[in-house]
Amino acid sequence: MTQNPNFFLSVGKDVKDEYGRKIGTVASFAITPSGKFDAVFIEQGDGKFLKRSVENLRVEGTDVTLTSTIKSHISSLCDQIPLIWRKDQALKELVDKKKISQELYQELHHNFEGVINQLKSEAQKLLDELDREIEGCINDIKDLNYALVHLELEHEIGKIDNNSYETAFAIIQENLKRVNTEKSDLEQIQNKLSNILLGDTPHSFEQTETEAKTEEPPAESSSSETPELPEPPVVVYVKEIGKSGI
Repeated sequence: MTQNPNFFLSVGKDVKDEYGRKIGTVASFAITPSGKFDAVFIEQGDGKFLKRSVENLRVEGTDVTLTSTIKSHISSLCDQIPLIWRKDQALKELVDKKKISQELYQELHHNFEGVINQLKSEAQKLLDELDREIEGCINDIKDLNYALVHLELEHEIGKIDNNSYETAFAIIQENLKRVNTEKSDLEQIQNKLSNILLGDTPHSFEQTETEAKTEEPPAESSSSETPELPEPPVVVYVKEIGKSGI
C-alpha cells in the first residue's frame, strides 16, 4: 500500500486558501479500505469541522493549501464541453464520408447531445454560483475601503497611535490585495466558461482555449473599482504619512 507521506505530515498544520487566508488546521483524513486518501478534516477557527476532498488539498513542503472547489469544477467543464463537441463534429464527418451508418450516427449523436446538455446545465449553475462569489468580493472590497477610510480618519485626529495604525493599515491592505486577486480570478474563469457556452463550433472552442493561454492576466484590481469610495484619497494619505516617517 503506497501512501503520500506529505498528507500525514500535514496533520496539525495550518491550511490556507489560494490567496493566503487561513482556513483552519488539518485534524485528520478519511481513508478508504484500500488505503486511498478520500477526504481531509479541517478544524476551523470557530471550532467547527470542515470536510473536503483531498483532490483540493495541495501540500508543498510545510505549506498546506485548500484549492477552490468551484474553480476545479469549472476547469473540468472547460475541458469536457469542447471535447464532446469535437467528438460530435467528428461523428458527423464520419457519416458524411459514409464510414458509419446513419442509424449509428443518430444514436451516438443523441448520446453526445445528452451529455452536452447535462454539462451545460452544470455550467450554468456554476456561473450563477460565480456571480454570487464575485458579488461577495465586491462587498468585501467595499467594507475594506470603509475600514481603511475610518482608520485614516481616527489616526488623523490622534485617536490611534502610529504603531497601531501601521499594523491595522497593513492588515487591511493585505486583505484588499487578496480579495481583488480573488475577484480577478473568478471573473477570468467566468469569462472563459461563458465563452465556451456561447461557442457554436469547435473552432470557437479552440480559439477560446488559445486566448486563455495567451491572454495576459488582468491588471490587479484596485479598491477604486468600488465607485462609492474612490482610492485616490487613500493613496494621498499613504504618501503624506510616508513622508512624515511613519
